[in-house]
Amino acid sequence: MNPEQLVEHPSVLLDPFSVSGKRVLVIGGTRGIGRAIALRLAQAGAEVLVNYVRERAAADALLAEAASGGLNIQALRADVTSEKALDELTTGVNERFQDLSALVFAAATGIHRPLEQTSSKHFDFTFALNVKAFLALVKRFAPSMQPGSSIIALSSEGAERATPQYGLIGASKAALEALCRQLAVELSDQGIRVNVLAPGTVRTDAWKALPDAEHRLTAAAERSPIGRLVTLDEIACAAQFLVCDASSGMVGQTLVVDGGARILGSA
Repeated sequence: MNPEQLVEHPSVLLDPFSVSGKRVLVIGGTRGIGRAIALRLAQAGAEVLVNYVRERAAADALLAEAASGGLNIQALRADVTSEKALDELTTGVNERFQDLSALVFAAATGIHRPLEQTSSKHFDFTFALNVKAFLALVKRFAPSMQPGSSIIALSSEGAERATPQYGLIGASKAALEALCRQLAVELSDQGIRVNVLAPGTVRTDAWKALPDAEHRLTAAAERSPIGRLVTLDEIACAAQFLVCDASSGMVGQTLVVDGGARILGSA
């Protein structure tokens, strides 16, 4: 935060875990993990702007919940894989915020099938959102972000481990993590922190598209050292930590929130 912002939000000086007054853009913030992060940050006093592409109903539901709770959440529609839409998103963000305190990239896409059954079109589609769009967003917003700002990208265990039918998505997440490490170094002179948040298996609506979802979710819970899946709120709390000033020493790191599954090789 700059000096003027510290005067407006003195609680940050007393509580480095505070996100009060921070201005946060959450890409993919109307569903699943992104939605949970947006709500958690707003509940903690942040001004939150969420981005979505198609699910207007999900955006409306989030805004209604925010309004009923007196939370400061706004929504903007934009396909972040489109340069024209990125221009519109940038204009919309600049109209609402003088600058961003944090950028959270929670958007992701991809097809679940073996690599040998994927096409070049599948590859381009997956990497266009999961990797290319993230870099495009950083290049647009980082120049105006103040020292102490934070950039967070959501990854997954597929970035490190081979997972059935997850090859393209996993490869894109590995590329995303590599980008974050590089950006963490390149943006350090501006005082901008870049980190990765890597959740373990968590129940979201995205699982509904998989025919064996319940079996896989149950198996993941049974393999976990804590005997259950991590929750959306646990992941959102970790995101709040990466946004707040208490995480000022974390740069270019991957914060894993999986209930300990990876230490057993069973995420």
